[in-house]
Amino acid sequence: MLSTFGVEIDMTSSANTQKTFWQRNRLLLTPWLFLLPGLAMFLLYVILPIFQSILISFYEWDGLTAAKYIGLANYSELWQDDAFYTSLKNNLIWLILYMLAIPVGLAIALFLNQTVFGIRLYKSLFFFPFVISQVVVGLVFAWFYDPSNGILAVIYHTFGGKPPAILADERYVTYGIIAAGLWPQIAYCMILYLTGLNNVAPEQIEAARLDGAKGFRMLWHVILPQLRPATFIAIVVTVIGALRSFDLISIMTQGGPYGSSRVLAYYMYETALSEYGYRMGYGAAIAVVLFLIMMVYISFFLWRMYQQEK
Repeated sequence: MLSTFGVEIDMTSSANTQKTFWQRNRLLLTPWLFLLPGLAMFLLYVILPIFQSILISFYEWDGLTAAKYIGLANYSELWQDDAFYTSLKNNLIWLILYMLAIPVGLAIALFLNQTVFGIRLYKSLFFFPFVISQVVVGLVFAWFYDPSNGILAVIYHTFGGKPPAILADERYVTYGIIAAGLWPQIAYCMILYLTGLNNVAPEQIEAARLDGAKGFRMLWHVILPQLRPATFIAIVVTVIGALRSFDLISIMTQGGPYGSSRVLAYYMYETALSEYGYRMGYGAAIAVVLFLIMMVYISFFLWRMYQQEK
């Protein structure tokens, strides 16, 4: 028997040594082969431009002539640039007010997550802002705010008031654009929460009802913990959307009046690519600052998720 086992062991060892490298490691290599095209595209279109932007930020360059190395001069100029601080302040306002999309999206999702007659029509109406482009949203709200013939002007005139020129007033313009941006963002958060609500465990709902939970206690202690993945995605996407806001500003005000509605992304475009600038190095420095702000928020939320998973 021992000799028989010995022969079997030798045969098994011999079969393993005869396998090719692919046969011995295919379970380990197959996932990486599927990921390889995506990783290559990510490196080419995301990682490489990030390092290129950091490098260009140390140069004075108009995009045509030879670049001149100036060290940290672009960052030193940013430190004293009032337009940069106005853009940064507007980005913070965008970030704070844009977070309203999450609770409002959750509230609408809870309202739509029921089986009553006509609910599909209501869902379609709430989905609508999500599927139209930001350009269309900007145009719609620009017409809405029109102080001469817009719907807002009609409402003011109905009550005998004088409509404000929201997009022409430095005090209101940023808030008017953010209101336009919240429209599709609320729809996006609502879709995330509707998907999450479909995966809520009915056994836990039933058990909570038997224990007497209902209303806000049911929502806070039973439903919201199960919506944590949807909440995480909603927060990350909303933060990124607020910090890289560009389309609506370009369509509705082009940064005006007098640059009061600029954000960092639009100021970067004006400086580097518009008729005001062609200062690639200075624009890259703004992009690097915006990237670092995004990394702070994203790293914080990833760290929170990692701690919760532990």
